Amino acid sequence: MSFIKRNVIKSMRFRALIIVTVIAVIPPLIMELVLSGTVRHFLVERRVENLQRQGKMLCDNVVKCNYLDQNYSTESDVSIINAELNQLAGMYDGRILVIDSNFRIITDTYSMDSGKICISGSVINCFKGTTLSGYSDKSGYIEITLPIVNVNSDVTNGVVLMNFSTDDINATIDMLMSRAFIVESIIVLVSLILAILWSKSLVMPFKKIEGTVEKISDGYSDEKIVMNEYVETERLGEAFNHMLERIRESDESRQEFVSNVSHELKTPITSIKVLAESLLMQENVPEEMYKEFLTDINNEVNRENEIITDLLTMVKLEKKTEELTISQVNINEMIEMILKRIRPLAAKRNIELVYESFRPVLAEVDEVKLSGAISNLVENAVKYNIEDGWVRVSLNADHQYMYIKVADSGVGIPQESQEKIFERFYRVDKNRSRETGGTGLGLAITKNVVVMHEGAIRVYSKENEGTTFSVRIPLTHVNGQTVK
Repeated sequence: MSFIKRNVIKSMRFRALIIVTVIAVIPPLIMELVLSGTVRHFLVERRVENLQRQGKMLCDNVVKCNYLDQNYSTESDVSIINAELNQLAGMYDGRILVIDSNFRIITDTYSMDSGKICISGSVINCFKGTTLSGYSDKSGYIEITLPIVNVNSDVTNGVVLMNFSTDDINATIDMLMSRAFIVESIIVLVSLILAILWSKSLVMPFKKIEGTVEKISDGYSDEKIVMNEYVETERLGEAFNHMLERIRESDESRQEFVSNVSHELKTPITSIKVLAESLLMQENVPEEMYKEFLTDINNEVNRENEIITDLLTMVKLEKKTEELTISQVNINEMIEMILKRIRPLAAKRNIELVYESFRPVLAEVDEVKLSGAISNLVENAVKYNIEDGWVRVSLNADHQYMYIKVADSGVGIPQESQEKIFERFYRVDKNRSRETGGTGLGLAITKNVVVMHEGAIRVYSKENEGTTFSVRIPLTHVNGQTVK
């Protein structure tokens, strides 16, 4: 039981671990993907749109102030444009270049490349009418090119090239991630606590099983397991109780069997002892009395031998290793031989013995064992019949099974006894059974033989109206080969 408990606890803990993983790890991972992916994309797009809008306003001001040809612009206009450029670059931590139609850098907010020539693909494309606006994952910068268009001639006279860092966006993402880590830690902690509590609640029903089994081991055989916590544990408890009930029934059957065997074996011995003591206590006993007593002793010895023989047969049939000697048998001839042997017994009580065969039947069976089983049924039909009664034996078959019926006009079997008649030593009427003879093992042996042939036996009976035993056996033996 401790082994079962350890494995159950491990299983419960494993389930709890899975739940902790699902609840505590997956949501933070999803959150991280959202923050680092979707949120980043959203923030960058918003930044690009804002920069484009402000960049276009800047381009318009450059055109109005004739900023590209500063010889025609006032000093105040140039100062205003420079201030706007520096303000926009400083606001978003970026660099802005204003380039004229000769690819000369008019202004550089970094004051590094002013007056130099800038020939880059993005600038050239912008002069051709293709603007650039986007984010580079590799560099981590937003790059935008905007054309400076002359309003009157619709000619591109210059280009504004902007590069902005996304460090502030990354800082925002890092802040969100740190907060997400705090949330994740809280979720993991809460999930662990819930998992521990849940695993304990799952183990509780199995502790009840352990306690019940320990009580049963101590001798409290009437204990039952009651587990209503979950559907699964309730079913487990029902299955366990069913198993305990089967064990109790098996134990009771074993005790009853031992008691019956002891009684059946003791009865002939007691009779022999009484007869022997009666002879020893008398002197000058007449020879006729000796013969009478010895005849009775011999009958009791034969009865003892019959009981022991049937017991050995029963034990042998119940062994798992018992094998059938399969051969192809003419069932019609076998039943005729059985009836030929029993007819004298039936004639003594004027019982009509009728055999009805619907077709020739060949089957793969153990002839010796099956013949003994059918003989038991026919003999019982004769023994437990009324005077001037009848016994009908019928044989039929289809493409798969053969069917043997043994019906009689006898005393019948009470309804409450029909489920027990195949038990060992069970007798419906013990007084009548003593008179008719028998050991109480015949039907138990018959059922075992039928089951060994993968068949089935059924009984239909009403008191004072007779009994019918129906046997169904496959024509082909599945679990073995024909040996004769």
